[in-house]
Order: sequence, then structure tokens, then C-alpha cells
Amino acid sequence: MKQVLLDLQSGEIQVEEVPAPLARRALVVENRYSLISAGTETALINLAKKSLVGKAKDRPDDVRKVLAKVTTDGPFSAYQQAMSRLAKPEPLGYSSAGVVRETGVDDFEVGDRVACGGAGYAVHAEYVAVPKNLCVAVPDGVSLQEAAFTTVGAIAMQGVRNAQVGLGETVAVIGLGLIGVLTVQILKAAGCRVIGIDIDPEKLALARDLGADMTTNYDGVLEKLQSLSPFGADAVIITAATKSNAPIEAAGHLVRDRGRVAVVGNVGMNVPRDIFYEKEAEVVVSRSYGLGRYDRNYEERGIDYPIYVRWTERRNMEAFLELVRAKKVTLDRLITHEFDLADAPGAYGMIAGGREKYLGVLLKYSPNGNGSRPAGSVTFMEPETGTRVKKPAAVQNLGCIGAGVHALSSLYPNLPQLPVTLRGLATATGLSAHSVAKKYGFAYCTTDYRKILEDPETPAVLIATRNDMHAPMVVEALEAGKRVFVEKPLATTPEELRMVADAWKASEGDVMVGFNRRHSPLSRRMKAFFANRSSPMVIHYRVNAGEIPADHWVHDEEQGGGMLISECCHFIDYMQYMTGARPTLVFARGIEPTGVVSKYDNFQAMFSFADGSIGTVTYTTLGDRAYSKETVEVFCSGAVGRIVDFRDLRLTRDGKAETEKRWFSQEKGFVEELHAFARGEGFNFTESAATTLATFRAWESIEAGRPVAVDTASLGL
Repeated sequence: MKQVLLDLQSGEIQVEEVPAPLARRALVVENRYSLISAGTETALINLAKKSLVGKAKDRPDDVRKVLAKVTTDGPFSAYQQAMSRLAKPEPLGYSSAGVVRETGVDDFEVGDRVACGGAGYAVHAEYVAVPKNLCVAVPDGVSLQEAAFTTVGAIAMQGVRNAQVGLGETVAVIGLGLIGVLTVQILKAAGCRVIGIDIDPEKLALARDLGADMTTNYDGVLEKLQSLSPFGADAVIITAATKSNAPIEAAGHLVRDRGRVAVVGNVGMNVPRDIFYEKEAEVVVSRSYGLGRYDRNYEERGIDYPIYVRWTERRNMEAFLELVRAKKVTLDRLITHEFDLADAPGAYGMIAGGREKYLGVLLKYSPNGNGSRPAGSVTFMEPETGTRVKKPAAVQNLGCIGAGVHALSSLYPNLPQLPVTLRGLATATGLSAHSVAKKYGFAYCTTDYRKILEDPETPAVLIATRNDMHAPMVVEALEAGKRVFVEKPLATTPEELRMVADAWKASEGDVMVGFNRRHSPLSRRMKAFFANRSSPMVIHYRVNAGEIPADHWVHDEEQGGGMLISECCHFIDYMQYMTGARPTLVFARGIEPTGVVSKYDNFQAMFSFADGSIGTVTYTTLGDRAYSKETVEVFCSGAVGRIVDFRDLRLTRDGKAETEKRWFSQEKGFVEELHAFARGEGFNFTESAATTLATFRAWESIEAGRPVAVDTASLGL
């Protein structure tokens, strides 16, 4: 299928052939129309066109994150991670309408006409996969052309709701672009008197034609408003888009005593305190298009709010379409341009050029005519694309599944160095699959990972998806006879671990888990330093992770498993590697949780090992990210080894210290572990299973408040 892509490094708009999406827990919709959001999309395009310095000035928070990375990871690693984010094209669009071609939910059937919303979902593409709470049925009497405005209409609806307007109230709307004129019509449908404010005479005339009681520019606006309402506006809704502070200042003068100001557009927000203080006016920033926005349970999983949480995203979308059906909101005069999908670069060029007046700009899609989802879930890459290099004839082919942040920053940049031929790449979205496959020279890409497992020319797979998908995919890969490299954690529940262990025992394939730190050259040197030890080891592994947002997917019970399961496995494996012995007992204790601070993100876990060694993991999110993240210390046989952030090694014995320092980047072992996998080395599933089981037993220990045995025999290993 074809999709509109933005190159984040150059700002160029392209229409590319990418794999079609799969339904999973969503709908696959064949788009007929999608609406270009001139303000939001143009701002992103303009940012992409800027130099690295310009991007940094516009995104100071991101710069601070990069600088913190430089402190702990080194400048090269930080730069590599930052550039990997820019290398991935960005999907554009968030409001479309079309026909359901495949469904993974109960609410819709194939053939239904639907309006779709959501950045990353209702994009400018021939086919989109959209969760059910971001789709609504299009009523009879509403065209798909009109329905493509639904998400933008819901933004206007939410702005009106945040203004808390009542029947007969006077409302000023500042900014009469697309959302502004929709807001005017919605307010009139709600029984309000409306004054529209803009500097463009044509927009003022259009707003009058669409029902505004009065329109004006900023000249004498306060006097004109008083002729409509002597006490001022009951509410002001700002739908302008400007860096200027003028709209919020004007709103302060226009709003009545104890009135309400709802900010919908992206405007300057230096609120003049004296004006708002004197009136004790309320200011609220309207968030997108309804309750549920940015809530993963609502948007991704389709878990709805009870009806007393009245106006969710989906209900706002439905309400807007009902106003269109009842002809209380008319859209025909708002559609100023239509472009075929293939001419999308021309549409954005028209918007950027400023030579033509525009309001509603639609992209139009030609129906495929067969009434079904396209078979093209696999896209074969052109031979000349990517960075493919010649490989020795005897090496294996490799398929990859997943292309998230970790894969793109730490794993995939090393692929060109491996003695493998890259076959297929599977990711959840066609855009991601296409862009990464093109960059690294995969033979084909797909949104269906089973295409990789079914490929007879792919004996080995690399799995780098979200955590909850690891164990099921490993089982499927083993059943397909593949050799598997899977990112940690191997499993997120004991039941999943048992399932993987059973599949491993029954399969001719093998599994290597991405415990990269044991492959670091610094780790190898420290292990060699203790090679002739005469006593057990005492190990302390301290991790200063820094604050992790409560809504990060790693905390999701299904997708992540929390930091104890997701990350602590690294450090248990490291101690197992250093001691050469399996963990036998764990006693863990978390802090008493307060607010958003989790005991599973802030804990100490002490492990006993079969050779008599002991090791403690201290993991916390309460420290400063600018401080070193990881420090491991090993005490044994009158000697001490220490590694800080895998950049600084110090080995001390008999009062003498040897040191090594990596100035520009970390040596965490990513490239070394991938080379080991490609060579058929580093496979030790039983150790990885023991590590994974130990994380679950640490969880149990925190819950029970007592030591818990790590019984690897329970896995039959």
C-alpha cells in the first residue's frame, strides 16, 4: 500500500510503498479520504527542515536528555541514539474515513463505513489499523468526505466542553481557521451567541455565513463585544495558532468577571496575571479531542470509561458526526482543496507556499475494488536500496521481528557488521517495516511476523518486540525449528517461562537471550582477572535508573512486567556469569510505595549462588540521571574489580590498580553478543532460564517478605 512519510532529517514529503497493516486488536480500514491538519503537520514539517541546532533550540527538553546520556553513556553512544530517532520517517495525519476491510474487534463488521482518529493510527495511507475506541460509525446521510473531518471536529467539541458554555451565553472565538469555524457552528448548535475574531476578512465573512452573530478583527473588539453582551463574553475559546501572546491577552480583556477561557490552539501562554486576577477568570488548556487521550487502556486496548465519564474521544467523534448528519454543522464550504494521494507532496507544497488560501485540504484515495484487505502484507525491497554488503557464502540468513527504540539504537546499527544476510523484517506498522528494511538492506519487509517464521530461507530470527510478545514468539520460532535471539526478558510470567522451556526441550532450535553485559570486553577482562580465585565472590550491582514515567509501557502489566522483571534480569545474569554458578536463593525487599513510586522499581535483592557466592542488586528510580547509572563491584580472593557505566574499569590487587577508560562510548556488549549469535556461540538457555526464574522469585520474595528458593528443577532443566 502507499503511505505519506515525512523524513525527519530533511523535511521532505514522500509517498512510499509499505506493507499493509494487520487487524490484531483493531480494524483495518481502507481509507477514502484523510484530512491534512495544516497547523499540526506543518509545524512538524518545519521542525524537520531545521538543522540539528535548530531542532535542538525547538526541543530543549530533548537536548537535556541527550546531555544526560552523554554523561553516562559517552558522546558517541548518545549521538548514535539521537540520530537513530531522526532516521525513522514520521507518519503524518490523524483524521480519516473509509470502509472496514478486516476487523479484530466485535463492534464493527467488514463493509462498515467509519471515521477514524488518532496520530499514528488514522494516518495518510491507503489502509490503516485503528483501535475500536478511535473509530466511529458514519451515519447515513454523511459522506466519507465529510466524515474525514471527524477528529478535527472532536477537537472543536472538546474545546467547547472545556469552556462549559450554557444555553444563551455569549462566546468569543479567537482564530477562525478550520477548528475556529467548526467551533462557531457547534456553539450555535448549542444555543450560544457567538462573536468570531480574526485578522483575515475572508475568514470573517465565512464565519458570518456559517452562523456567527458578529465578526470582527482586533480593532475595537471590546466595544463591539459590549454591543452584544455588556458584561463581556461568558467564555472565550482560543483556536488560533501563533507564537504571539496576543490571543491570551485579548481573551483576558474580553472574558467577563469569573468567566472561562479555553485554549485549543497552540498559542503563546504568558498569561497576564493582573488582568485574569482582577476577573478571577478560569483558564483551561483543552487536551486534544476528549477524555481517553494518551490513556493506553482506552486507546490501545479498547477499554471504555463508564457513561458517567461522559465525553470521551469516541463519544465526541460520534456527537460531531450527529451534528453533521442533522445539518447543524456544514462542511461543504470548508473543503477548499482535494489532492490524490500520489500528489500529497504537492498538497504540502501548496500549504507551505502560502500562494493560495486554504482551509480544509483532503487527500483522496481510490478504492481497490475487491472489497477486501490487500494481500500485500509483504513488500520486497529494491536490490539497490539500503546498506547491504557482500557476505561470505556459507553464513546463515537472519530475519528480524520488531524495530523499537532499543532495537534501532543498540542492535540494528550493528547488523551490517555481522556475517549474515538479512532476509525479512517484521514490525507492527508498515511505515516502520519499510524504513528500517530500506536502511539496513533487508530483502523484504512485512507487518506479519509469521511470514518470517514460515520463510524456509530464514533459519535464525532476532526478536526485539515489546516484552509481552517475547515468550509467545520464541515458542512459535522454536516450533518452526529456528535458532532464536530474543531481547530480555525471556518471559514476563512463570507460566510463560515454563511454556518456553517446554518448547526448547521439544525443539531442534535453540535460544540466546540478549543479556549483553556479559559480552562486554570490560566484563570479559574482569572475569579473567578472577579466573584463579580461591574464594566465593561478593558482588554488588547498583543501578541508578532515574525516574521512569508512570505511564511508560514497561509498567503495563501485559506489555512490560515492570522494571524488576524487565531490567533486573540483566544484573542477575551478570552475577551468574561472574560466578559461573546458578542462583539458589533470593531475599528481596522493596521500599514502601508512595504515590507513583513503586516498590518493584526501588528494591534490593540479595542472591545466593551454588558456589557459595552472594550478590546484591540495588535498583532505584529515585536518583539523578546525571549521576552514573550502573556500577558493579566484585570482591574476591583479596582483590576488587569495578566497572562504572561500562566505560570505566578498575582492577585492584596487592595495592596495585589497573584501569581502562572508554572516553567516547560505552562497551555494553551489544555488537559482541550479536557476533556470538551469528557464529552459533553464546547459546546457554538453561542459564538464561535460571536468571529469568530468579527474577520471578525476587518478585515473590518482595511480596512474601521472606527468602524464596530459586528452584530451576521446577522447569525440568
